[in-house]
Parts: sequence; C-alpha cells; structure tokens
Amino acid sequence: MIQPLFVFSDWGFFLLRIVLGIIFIYHGFPKLKNLKATVNSFVGMGIRPGILWALVAGIVEFVGGIFLIFGFLVQPVALLFVLEFIFIIVKVKKLKNFSSFEFDLLILVSFLVLLTVGGGRFALDGIFGLFLY
Repeated sequence: MIQPLFVFSDWGFFLLRIVLGIIFIYHGFPKLKNLKATVNSFVGMGIRPGILWALVAGIVEFVGGIFLIFGFLVQPVALLFVLEFIFIIVKVKKLKNFSSFEFDLLILVSFLVLLTVGGGRFALDGIFGLFLY
C-alpha cells in the first residue's frame, strides 16, 4: 500500500460521484424528455409496465445523478443504482456475453463502493453527518 496517498481518498470518492452523476444525468434526462420512446424501448425489452419502469429509471438516473454530484443521500441513491444494474445485468443483458455487460458491471461495482463507504468528506452527507460520513 502507498499510505501517503490515503490523504486523497476523499478526492477519489468525490471524483467517482461527479463522473457517475454526469453519466446518469446524461442518460436519465432523455428518458424523461422523450418518455414515449423510453416506454416503447422498455416494452420492446419485455419490461412491463413500460410507463412505470421508464419513469422510475428516468427519475432515478436524472435525480440520482444530481444527488450524486452534490453528495446528497449518496448511500440510498447508490442502493437504487445497485438494484437497477443488477436488473440490467441479469434480466436485460442476461449474462450472455461478458463483453455485453462489462461496462454495466463496472458501474455496479462503483455504486457498491459508494453504498458501502458513502460519498466522502466532500459530500453534503459528510457535511451534515448523514450515513457513514
């Protein structure tokens, strides 16, 4: 271990939250903006009721992304994403081919890290003393 680098661990959590937040705002906003297309896509994948799950996915991704950037309710938001990505990997990608879900697995593990350790010192959760920080 390179112990002097431990002083930067909160910066690591901060960067992880920011990047994940940007990714999911980017993916969640279009789901909400063009809800009809999202519903059709979900129904086409066999996810029913399409309107319910399209709204859930869009809201979790868009609002959850904003919450991640600010570090607000990081662990509950991470839990929602963990559940979403377990569903994606198992039910949508169906574990068919590793290359079809490797990126999803990376995101799942990233959210498992945030779920277990929280958002770090530079999160609103840390400032207000919520959850693990």
